[in-house]
Amino acid sequence: MPPPAFDRLRALAIGSQAIGLMLIITLETVMDNAARPWQGWVLAAMLVTALTIALVRLYRHKRLQKQLAERRRFLEEDDER
Repeated sequence: MPPPAFDRLRALAIGSQAIGLMLIITLETVMDNAARPWQGWVLAAMLVTALTIALVRLYRHKRLQKQLAERRRFLEEDDER
């Protein structure tokens, strides 16, 4: 089965990273050196978001592989009868 044309998780990952980058640049522009702690929190949020999306993608991939293996096993058992 081919992958869908539009991947929501990929769009979410790209969007969240773009928003984080814009926020970091905006904080630097507005607050100068006082923005450092806030930029750290934004970066941490970006990393947590990226890791969460990666785990969801991995979970979906593993679930799909498991379903395909079950279908193959079912078809093989059906062919043997």
